[in-house]
Amino acid sequence: MALPLDIRAEPVDIIKTKAEQKTTTHSPNPCPALETLFWAEDVPLEVLRQRESKWLDMLNNWDKWMAKKHKKIRLRCQKGIPPSLRGRAWQYLSGGKVKLEQNAGKFDELDLAPGDPKWLDVIERDLHRQFPFHEMFVARGGHGQQDLFRVLKAYTLFRPEEGYCQAQAPIAAVLLMHMPAEQAFWCLVQICEKYLPGYYSEKLEAIQLDGEILFSLLHKVSPVAYKHLSKQKIDPILYMTEWFMCAFSRTLPWSSVLRVWDMFFCEGVKIIFRVALILLKYTLGSSEKLKSCQGQYETMERLRALNPKIMQETFLVQEIIELPVTERHIEREHLIQLKKWKETRGELQCKSPPRFHGAKAISDAEPYSRKALEPSPSIILPPGTMLSPKGHKAKAPKGNKKEGPEKGSLANGPIPEENGSQTLLEPSPSLLHQSKESLSSRESEDTYL
Repeated sequence: MALPLDIRAEPVDIIKTKAEQKTTTHSPNPCPALETLFWAEDVPLEVLRQRESKWLDMLNNWDKWMAKKHKKIRLRCQKGIPPSLRGRAWQYLSGGKVKLEQNAGKFDELDLAPGDPKWLDVIERDLHRQFPFHEMFVARGGHGQQDLFRVLKAYTLFRPEEGYCQAQAPIAAVLLMHMPAEQAFWCLVQICEKYLPGYYSEKLEAIQLDGEILFSLLHKVSPVAYKHLSKQKIDPILYMTEWFMCAFSRTLPWSSVLRVWDMFFCEGVKIIFRVALILLKYTLGSSEKLKSCQGQYETMERLRALNPKIMQETFLVQEIIELPVTERHIEREHLIQLKKWKETRGELQCKSPPRFHGAKAISDAEPYSRKALEPSPSIILPPGTMLSPKGHKAKAPKGNKKEGPEKGSLANGPIPEENGSQTLLEPSPSLLHQSKESLSSRESEDTYL
């Protein structure tokens, strides 16, 4: 099926310098809040360092935070993941790290396999189209394009029934900007199988179904925009295909892409729906805005050339946070639209796995391996050394001062304790969590840091 919006087309250069942005002229803005929030301010270095410290604490104790403090993880993702830790955080949030551990050596095996020629040719032709102005991908045959080829080829071998879809290329490219090829591959797998299942299948039924869900939600969010699109008979797939399948990586300014992805990895597909609803609302949501797009062609042109102000990071993120569209709304609409689909088109030909709404749902389904997330002991004691409880001096056994330690008291074996229990010379998880907690992470209320 050919896509209405050609996702093979050359992407525009969405990364602009501040100087270029400030010299751009804009028409009068009917929304004062939009004008106020248009230019984002840089995060002060001190604040960024504090955020990094908090994120390091979370990542070093991820299982505890995900189990008990998921809401705080969500709040910190909304504030923006520190750039230095973004790649690592995406791996943890998506479950890509667990997938890699569960499939050790699998990517290397796929990487060495020859691959299906019919997919290799298509992938090869698409490599230079992905972020051609980014230093990683600017050179044909450069390391960025090579890694992109490896990741996309590996996926066609990992899921031969799906093969390759052009919209996967920008997704993989964004991942490669933040992590090595193997980690990027498993994050791509999680996006395709957990976050956006069925999006990249041959018939594109899942994306069409989500288009109907989006249109129904638009009726509640912006009746004016809904009425206009209905009147013009513009099918959702005509404007939302690239948005959803590429997770806005080829639509939004770069800073907005990263912030949207931070929240997307944490909260799931509802973030993609919210962004789309916001763009439609602020593009077609008033009679004033509709004056210049009376026909179908003018409307589509407006949706292809969105106002930069509504895509600006600070404004867009605030709107995303405030828009009350939840997982429950999406799932309820999914059931309604699925029923209509079956009545008009019959059963779905591609059976997609269930969709997971964000990091918490994925973590509950595939709990993180505690062993992998706990550091190894950094102090190795010599053989024969005994440990005594905290606050007590070590005492030699009575009547046996010159003899070696009792059986079971070696540094690499279990140590008898006063209560009769035994432990290894490795800090307990509770002590690890306690010793790594920063002062800021113990605060009852999180600040905007």
